[in-house]
Amino acid sequence: MTQTITIARRYCGPPESGNGGYVCGLLAEFIDGPALVRLQEPTPLDVAMEVRQVQGGVELIRGATVIATARRSEVALAVPRAPDYAQAEAAARDYRGFKSHPFPHCFVCGPHRKADDGLRIFPGKLAATGLVASPWMPDASLADDSGLVRPEFLWAALDCPGAFSFEVADGTPVLLGEMAASIGGRVRVGERCVVIGWELTRDGRRHYTGTALFAESGELRGLARATWFEIPPPEKV
Repeated sequence: MTQTITIARRYCGPPESGNGGYVCGLLAEFIDGPALVRLQEPTPLDVAMEVRQVQGGVELIRGATVIATARRSEVALAVPRAPDYAQAEAAARDYRGFKSHPFPHCFVCGPHRKADDGLRIFPGKLAATGLVASPWMPDASLADDSGLVRPEFLWAALDCPGAFSFEVADGTPVLLGEMAASIGGRVRVGERCVVIGWELTRDGRRHYTGTALFAESGELRGLARATWFEIPPPEKV
């Protein structure tokens, strides 16, 4: 039986393609344990794509085009201490996406998304640290039948904070190229969570980041490392 994935328009990042973390999370469901997902092409919306088993993992296919690949991969990062919820709320007030955002309707971090539609994760600088932080209170639309937030949304929550952990010129788009995540537990609808992000290193327009998701108890629930690419402005003619 052919297995397929369709990214609904609600889960966009850029206006016409899927949010990277959400797409990665859906594909990671076909991998046993922590997974590394590489996004090779923009993920189309409202289009059924085939998930094909290959040696070492799976591929997400549309026609003859490989959209993404996934394989098992461990995630080893030193995790900074989590701020409390009030500290994360204070940091989020400094979210630079409120002033300038290349994708203001992004499912995860778009300031134009309403509550119970987008995740509304707004990572801002955490005072006296190299971190960005945001509060997150997941809504009921993200839950399975037991009231736990589905894993693909935990991947999504671990996505965009990395993109705001490094400086770029206002309005410069950055796109997720690769994401490896380990989900160590679940969170419940309405739980007061905290998400943090930090830059690991950079190479020109390429940035390497870490992110972490903490439950209301302060326990680590998810950890990810990612590679981001700045998109250069079009050349003037």
